[in-house]
Formats: sequence, structure tokens, C-alpha cells
Amino acid sequence: MKESRQLEFKSDVTNTFLKTVSAYANYDGGQVIFGLDDDGNVVGLQDPVQACLDIENRINDTIHPQPLYELTVQYAEKTVTLKVEPGMNKPYTYKSKAYRRNDTATIQVDNLELNRLIMQGKNIKFDELAADSQDLTFHTLEEQAKKEIGVNALSRDVLKTLNLYSDASGYNHAAELLADQNDFPGIDIARFGENISQILKRVTFQHESILTELEKTVSVYRDFYQYEEIRGIERQKIEKIPEEAFRETIANALIHRTWDVNAQIRVMMFNDRIEITSPGGLPSGISKEEYLRGNVSILRNPIIGNVFFRLHIVEILGTGVIRIKEAYRDSAKKPLFEIYENSTKVVLPVVNSINLTDDEAVVYGVLSKVMPKSISEITGEVPFGRSKTAALLKELAEKKYVIVVGRGRGTKYKV
Repeated sequence: MKESRQLEFKSDVTNTFLKTVSAYANYDGGQVIFGLDDDGNVVGLQDPVQACLDIENRINDTIHPQPLYELTVQYAEKTVTLKVEPGMNKPYTYKSKAYRRNDTATIQVDNLELNRLIMQGKNIKFDELAADSQDLTFHTLEEQAKKEIGVNALSRDVLKTLNLYSDASGYNHAAELLADQNDFPGIDIARFGENISQILKRVTFQHESILTELEKTVSVYRDFYQYEEIRGIERQKIEKIPEEAFRETIANALIHRTWDVNAQIRVMMFNDRIEITSPGGLPSGISKEEYLRGNVSILRNPIIGNVFFRLHIVEILGTGVIRIKEAYRDSAKKPLFEIYENSTKVVLPVVNSINLTDDEAVVYGVLSKVMPKSISEITGEVPFGRSKTAALLKELAEKKYVIVVGRGRGTKYKV
């Protein structure tokens, strides 16, 4: 057992653990185990029951507001486990300062992060805050609203219905982002040749409606990854990278990015892939697994998300990852999703159509669901015997559709 972002060891009870309590309550929760050294070895507490009372008193006296926590005593080892739950009334402070975890260390949050915690505690999203400028025009939004929503004009009442305007505070940040002009960062695009030193195109779309930035970015994509091919007497559009996947990725980046940092959405275009990196990791309350499976959707900018939904830019909120994966259903190469603390990256590869026999397709379909799998697990889900399944796996590996991991009894297979 090792220390981690959500697990800390303390050999005795000193006030240093209180910063960690603040961090856990402000973010994803965690545990502190008292009576273990830094390497996780049991050293024990002299009086764990008294230590438990001491921990409780220190939390109640110094952490404000009071977090939700639980204390348990392990009598055999003479240790105490403190479990802190993520709180709703953020920020939770120790000596008037808020903290967060940085890997296995606990550090004070900066002013930007403190403001985010305050907004979370008040259940306020960034796109709900009053706009810095109230002198806004909406020609682009009005044009799309007429076409997709069927309104005659983008009146004040329509803006209120879209939650872009209120009588109390006027336009909000969401309205500002959708306005014809704004001061927010935009989308930075670079198209590379054989390597990153060879830049074929560089363009930045910013300080205009995010609806305009989206369409201009898709237009650049079309220049490099779409072409027409004459087959017989017909012209057919060929997509090296599915437009649906690219558009969905850019739309989701605009909906989910953090807008309170001065950073662009970065689009890097290569011969074999596109990499889209957007500022901001996952919102609090959703895990990487939930994000990748599309089980849970927490909108960082719900007003923008709702407008994109009403304009039919996104089909159903919260299904972006699923739709991106679905666009690659018939491709051997699949999109990649990389989640970091302060950014999210999606890699869209050039499609590589799968050419399989019917039997090979059955085995490949099993591996596409959950991976990696052993031959025994695969055999249990296909209508073939073990030897035929092994032969099909060998063929798939030779065609580079399947990767063999490990050796002997530990051998597993994955797409």
C-alpha cells in the first residue's frame, strides 16, 4: 500500500493532516491513516481511542465549514482511519486557506482555483456569471436559431428562454461566448507535414462567436481530410477521418472546456491523425471510467451545452464520447482519449477499414467490448471450439487487428 492522491499516512496526530482534510473535502474525498509511516509500515499509536477523539476535535475546531467525515479504530494494529467525503459547501478552509491534493502532496489553491471552489459551493457555473461586456450582438446565433429552432427573430424573450439574459444581471458569459465578438480565447490550428518542424498551415480563430469558430475549424478539417473520388459514373465523398467524430470533438471541447483560463483549444493535424487538446480536466464528480463509458455527464458549461443541443450541433448531451467511438465502428484504428489534471486530449486516427471473414468478425467483436481477454474468456463467448478460436486469433494477429499480450498461460488478446 502506497500513498496516493486520495490516501495519506501519518505516524502520529499533528496539525499537518488538517490541510489534507481541507483538500479531500474540496475535491474527491480520501483517507488519512494514522499509525503508519511514509512507506505504509505499521508503527501504531500509543492510545488510538484518545487519538480518535483528538482528530475529531481538531477537525471540528479548525475546518470551516465542517466537513463530512468518519473515524474508525483498528485496535489490533493501533491505527485510526479518517475517511473524508467530498463536500457540497465549498470551499472548506483550514486557517482561512483552501487546499488541494497534487499527487501525494497537499498544496494551497491559487486565486483562480479558489474562485472555482466558491462557485461550486454556490452551485454557480462560469457561463452563468454576468458578462464583462453588455454591448453584444448576435447575428450568427440569430441566423442559426431561425434555421434550427424556427424563431422569427432573436428577441429579448428568446434570449431569456435560452438562459442567455436576465433582467437582474443582463447578459452572461454564455451569451458573450455566443456573441459576434468577445474577448475569449478560441481555437488554434496547426497542420504539419512529415514532422512537427514542417508547418503547412497555421490559423487561429478567436474573439468571435464560438458557433463561427466551430464552423471555420470544420472547414479547415475538410480541406485536408475529405476528398471526392469518381467510382464508375458517381462521385463519392471520402473521409479520411470521420467528420462526425471531428465535429463532435470540437463541439464537446467548446462545451466542456474551462473558459476562465487564457488558453486556446489546440488542434494539431497530421497525415495519420488529428489531436484535439482542450483546457480543463474532468469536472468534479465524474471519474475517467465514467467519462470514457459515457455513463455520467456533468456539464461544465450547461447553458452553452443547452444552446448547442437546441441548435442540433450535438444530438444528446452527454453522449459525445459514445458518438465519437461509434463513428469509428468499422475502423481497425480507434480514437484515443487522454485525461490529465488540467487538460483533455482526443486523438482521431485516419480510418483503416476492417476486412474480416465472418468468423474473424465474431472474435473481433468480442474483443472490441472489453479488453484484454484470455483465450478461455473469448472461447466462452463465441460459438467455436478452443482450437478454432486460437486459429482465428492467430489470423487476426497476423492482419495486425489484434495484439498478443504476455506469454504462456498469461497470454491475452486485445484490439
